[in-house]
Amino acid sequence: MEEVEKGKTAKYLRDKIGVSEQAKDNLKEFARIKKSITDALAEGDMTIDQLTTKLSMPKPDVVYYLMSLVKYGVVKTGDIDDMDEYYTYKLNK
Repeated sequence: MEEVEKGKTAKYLRDKIGVSEQAKDNLKEFARIKKSITDALAEGDMTIDQLTTKLSMPKPDVVYYLMSLVKYGVVKTGDIDDMDEYYTYKLNK
């Protein structure tokens, strides 16, 4: 039996159909926001509100991108803040 190369279907479709400019732009935007969040967290643990202020981004956007980074293991949940209201987030080293 012939061994199937992993990702072959995706590679075939990408080569045949191509990648849309919108998909490329979305990936660039995600990479830019990921870098800004990871750079901010490199300075120390922060809550969502602190990231929102530091990055001058709307809170729903910060939550969306931050939870994506948590999902993929780039960022992890830290401790709860002094007032027991919000969790901090930190880089997963």
